[in-house]
Amino acid sequence: MVDHSFADLALAALYDSINPWGPDDDFYLDLVSSADAVLDVGCGTGRLLARAAADGHPGRLTGLDPAAAMLVQARRRAPGVEWVLGDLRTRLWNGEFDLVTMTGHAFQALLGDEELRAALRAVRCALGEGGRFVFETRNPAARPWQAWTPDRVREVADAHGRLVRVWHEVEDEPSGDRVTFTESFDSDDWPERRTSRATLRFLTPAALTRFLAEAGLRVDAQYGDWARGPLTATSPEIITLAVPA
Repeated sequence: MVDHSFADLALAALYDSINPWGPDDDFYLDLVSSADAVLDVGCGTGRLLARAAADGHPGRLTGLDPAAAMLVQARRRAPGVEWVLGDLRTRLWNGEFDLVTMTGHAFQALLGDEELRAALRAVRCALGEGGRFVFETRNPAARPWQAWTPDRVREVADAHGRLVRVWHEVEDEPSGDRVTFTESFDSDDWPERRTSRATLRFLTPAALTRFLAEAGLRVDAQYGDWARGPLTATSPEIITLAVPA
């Protein structure tokens, strides 16, 4: 597994090619456009807030991410947005935002119960009166990890036009509500393959509701897809809109 700064920067630059703008981004952009002050937790390369800024958003836009390489991309894209290095355990706000978002399944990276509780308490603290917390997780009932196999290779181009192959592989059967997998990147123009390893947590709707309630939040709406369809056992997503209880 490669772990050095050049690889981090290179992979961060690939993020938007691997994850092109889609219906999920449109869903969140609509919410951001109607909010005066927005905190995007796990903002990544910053494309959501950058698009809002480019569209003329007149209010406060703040992006928070623990990965410095991602924020390099974000600052290049929209220097006028407030980009903050850190996470919800290190940077706290008090009633300053009327919308907090966690896009790109960032919520699933909160693995431990106490880590999750602390993050949700911080979100609740950051929300002003009438604020909303919006995030999505993959629906465990749909078992999406079964499609994360090395034979499903995607090809994308990096910033220099070089073809990069990307694939995922689950290490073992899910352990409780956690799935560990590798994401591999390879190119004929690179000296070596780059591989990252991650674990994601797949919470059920009932578990999400329980954790939110502990933090003083309640579910206002849940959808199963980006067209705001109902949440069912086969829905790919659990899209949650939560408000202060």
